[in-house]
Amino acid sequence: MAVPNLELRPLGNTGLKLSSVGFGASPFGSVSRPVSESDAVASVREAFRLGINFFDTSPYYGATLSEKMLGKGLKALGVPRNEYIVSTKCGRYREGFDFSAERVTKSIHESLERLQLDYVDIFQCHDIEFGSLDQIVNETIPALRKLKEAGKIRFIGVTGLPLDIFTYVLDRVPPGTVDVILSYCHYSINDSTLEDLLPYLKTKGVGIISAAPLAMGLLTELGPPERHPASPELKSACQAAAAYCKEKGKNISKLAMQFSLSNKDISSVLVGMNSVKQVEENVAAVTELALFEQDWETLAQVEAILKPMKNQTWPSGIRRS
Repeated sequence: MAVPNLELRPLGNTGLKLSSVGFGASPFGSVSRPVSESDAVASVREAFRLGINFFDTSPYYGATLSEKMLGKGLKALGVPRNEYIVSTKCGRYREGFDFSAERVTKSIHESLERLQLDYVDIFQCHDIEFGSLDQIVNETIPALRKLKEAGKIRFIGVTGLPLDIFTYVLDRVPPGTVDVILSYCHYSINDSTLEDLLPYLKTKGVGIISAAPLAMGLLTELGPPERHPASPELKSACQAAAAYCKEKGKNISKLAMQFSLSNKDISSVLVGMNSVKQVEENVAAVTELALFEQDWETLAQVEAILKPMKNQTWPSGIRRS
């Protein structure tokens, strides 16, 4: 049976085309549960076979373990380097945050070694709201531009939770300096505030990656981990929505994935994966959406349950400029 090709979407002005669902390798850091090397390699192989071409990691995930595991998985593919797109990050490490030019320059060399690559496609400043945004603008990004000129990275990105960090940075750097933003938990059924920023990002020519379509576990039958920063009210509403879906024989996680995927202005929806089964479930959600329409009836009911809590976020970091 032929494997259906996943939709490829352009990433801003980069010229890259990312699979509509991206492989988030943070679970390879074995933070929530151990992931064996064989599982990591098998899941990368299956993802690539099913049409996923975008893989994202960070030295922060599992204190560099995620990068090492992803590197082994990519090497095992045995395909030309230009057939997949790799993103990693800098500035956030097990020992804390450091967005200095010196540290981020050292960081790329360490990451390339762990990933067993000569370059990464996208290099992102990780969770910039925890640092000084002015340092990001005046020191970090200029250092990344030098790495771009040296061929170590192809494109520059920034990531974080509060949406106003993106406009703060993009308004203060020369046009075309930042190529990509990675936002998380702001384009899912319970919070779609990223939508308000899309026209602005498009005028800047910036590619948009949205992560955590399941709101870090809120939109799952199992529910979020204990440490999830959402309010008890939001957790309770999501639990009620998940229970409603289950009662109707539907899966809230699939519904949430399909909701996030349905906005074509978002280049890739990044989902954490750590097994062949998870890869297959995520690709099935995409394939089903391509063949059939979104389940509007169930979605409308879930949105009604979540409406009192709609767009309720949680604080992240201390904004210092």
